[in-house]
Amino acid sequence: MAKQDYYEALGVARNASEAEIKKAYRRMAMKYHPDRNQGDDNAEEHFKAAKEAYEVLSDAQKRAAYDQFGHAGVDPSMGAGGQGGGAPFSDIFDDVFGDIFGGRGGRSVRNRGADLRYDLELSLEDAVHGTTVKIRIPSAKPCQECDGSGAKKGTSSKMCPTCGGQGQVRMQQGFFSIQQACPRCKGSGKIIAEPCRSCHGHGRVEDVKTLSVKVPPGVDNGDRIRLTGEGEAGEQGGPAGDLYVQVGIKPHALFKREARDLYCEMPISFATAALGGELEVPTLEGRVKLKVPEGTQTGRVFRLRGKGVVSVHDKRPGDLLCMVTVETPVKLNDEQRALLKDFDETLLHRGEKHSPRARSWLDGVKDFFEALKS
Repeated sequence: MAKQDYYEALGVARNASEAEIKKAYRRMAMKYHPDRNQGDDNAEEHFKAAKEAYEVLSDAQKRAAYDQFGHAGVDPSMGAGGQGGGAPFSDIFDDVFGDIFGGRGGRSVRNRGADLRYDLELSLEDAVHGTTVKIRIPSAKPCQECDGSGAKKGTSSKMCPTCGGQGQVRMQQGFFSIQQACPRCKGSGKIIAEPCRSCHGHGRVEDVKTLSVKVPPGVDNGDRIRLTGEGEAGEQGGPAGDLYVQVGIKPHALFKREARDLYCEMPISFATAALGGELEVPTLEGRVKLKVPEGTQTGRVFRLRGKGVVSVHDKRPGDLLCMVTVETPVKLNDEQRALLKDFDETLLHRGEKHSPRARSWLDGVKDFFEALKS
């Protein structure tokens, strides 16, 4: 009987990606595995066909030969290098489901050093323009006496008898075969009979190191800078973890930042608010002129486009928004008081014209009390 096309066996297109092939096999294996379909010969045949198809299509060289010559280009009964029997199902199952159940390759991850975090406070100017800072962090470095092995000088580690050097032990739970770190060697696959006196078998010692951190322009609160391999040293020669530098921005005397925009409060005199004028406004790039129109009220916001921040996440410059606060003069002398009284009397006769908001508010208060009486 003619063999089923491998792509049809997995239910994928001929141009399917490696990820799509893996996902399709995972689905077929879950559906037709013999443990879930005991006594069902049809399910077993589907499972064997899917397994055979995955063995070929997951291998780039075998897949190329199959695409060119069909079944004649591959021999499913032969594994790599002409060794008979093919790959056992447990190996394929680990490859497909290892990301869920911790399959092979976990040993190096288990020996990997921990990731570290460093909180870095920056001024607003340094965060906006970028800078380079030196930081000192407590860490761990490979032990020099044992060269990071953890074993006493002149000795070496031995293969763990519990896991046979694999670093993992397998537990069967129904349909699933679950792997976990060996409890004796903690996933390293090795045990140390005579620990190093300096590091006590860990392969690393405490240290403090100085690092140069390049801060890119436009970083903001909560941004992280990753320094690969600058974290904690791995145990017994394992790879180091990473260092994450967490950015925080110090409060600024003039500006408040929100994403790409800057905000500031701008006090102006009563005379400037009434008559209008030109003011110098500070920005992170220097001073700029701002025209204040006649009759400006407290709370009005002026937008200076492009005077904000160029974020590290967005290269478009933000804006600077200046909110006006009309400042009431204090500590007046007698002459100033007299002048203000004279000025105020000139406004009383035509208050509606000069203070439209006050007149509207007074009318509202009058209507409110009349409504209470009725």
